Amino acid sequence: MTAIGSVSRDKQIAIESSAPLTEFTHCGILPSMERAMPASIEDITQAFEFANTDGNLGQFCAFVCKQTGTIHYQTDFPDSDEFHDELPDDIHDEEKYVALPKKRELGLGKPLVLDFAREFLPDDFDTVRDAFSRRGAYLKFRTLLTRRDAIDRWHDFEARAKERALRDWCALHEIEIVG
Repeated sequence: MTAIGSVSRDKQIAIESSAPLTEFTHCGILPSMERAMPASIEDITQAFEFANTDGNLGQFCAFVCKQTGTIHYQTDFPDSDEFHDELPDDIHDEEKYVALPKKRELGLGKPLVLDFAREFLPDDFDTVRDAFSRRGAYLKFRTLLTRRDAIDRWHDFEARAKERALRDWCALHEIEIVG
């Protein structure tokens, strides 16, 4: 079985998989309209988080229809059997659908952490930069945030950066957003 694989802003690739894929539609199917229907920033953010699910849970993808604002989710996670909707036949039509990006594609990984450290933890910047040249960096970073009582500040900084990046991404892909 072919699954939709990790995608870049411009391309989608297929990955062979023996696991059955399931898919569900978040907003339901909306009738095609001449004017694009907006998607909410909350729905875009939720789809982005879904598409960036980490770990050994399986593969997670989300697609937004530029015409209807409908968001389609797809995963090969075994416990998602209750979702049996099919992806639209034209899901690979780049004029109509676009896959939600990965965090790294939006600069929301290491560069964001370094920006945060530079602004809010200047005395620890070299330590953070050094940690991110090795494995286990996020665990070390979270430990440092805890010691510096900066976890809430990090979450706020990250959330603002994520929303800005997703709004820019939507504008780039001509997805109208509300909220």
